Amino acid sequence: MKYKRILLKLSGEALMGERQYGIDPKRLAEYADEIKEIHDKGIEIAIVIGGGNIFRGIAGASNGMDRVQGDYMGMLATVINGMALQGALEDKGMLTRLQTALKIEAIAEPYIKRRAVRHLEKGRIVIFGAGTGNPYFTTDTAAVLRGVEVNADVILKGTRVDGIYDSDPEKNANAVKFENITFDDVIKKGLNVMDTTAFTLSQENELPIVVFDMNTKGNLLKICEGQNIGTTVKI
Repeated sequence: MKYKRILLKLSGEALMGERQYGIDPKRLAEYADEIKEIHDKGIEIAIVIGGGNIFRGIAGASNGMDRVQGDYMGMLATVINGMALQGALEDKGMLTRLQTALKIEAIAEPYIKRRAVRHLEKGRIVIFGAGTGNPYFTTDTAAVLRGVEVNADVILKGTRVDGIYDSDPEKNANAVKFENITFDDVIKKGLNVMDTTAFTLSQENELPIVVFDMNTKGNLLKICEGQNIGTTVKI
């Protein structure tokens, strides 16, 4: 296996499946199957999931809501998604822990780095909820931050497109895909991989990012085996 410990970043929207909002149990089960494939190979897995399928703080702010309040609501949405994913993974027989940046002891452990690492070493899948616990930071930033803290080998950013292109492939049929690209080139070309804070944090810590299509069966395993799936961003 190419990677020993990964941080998988999933968007909240990915959990909607064919729905307009909320959580699609079928999509959850599919993701659980994909994750089980790499878990069975002995890979240590940490997961950060967004909350955009339930509530997005910045969207609330644009409609007149207080931004800080909206962001905390978004953090709670990620906890709901984390609980749903936890249930789906445990249905497949995997051991999991949900850790949150906000204290919600009735349903999750508080985030403690050493405890998270210990869970990973014991083969448990650790889901990090509630983002960084601070407003004005995205779940992309939370993913990179947690990835750095637990010494992950890579950030695997599962999306609905199969990599990074020089323009939007959903709007431009002639968009060119990059297999490998440097952090500097992403900045020079003005490509949108993650928000700036997350991207800079990843670059400073030399933590590579792989952007790939999570909805294509087998992609997650292929990446962990070292196949060129999606786009790899590195120094």
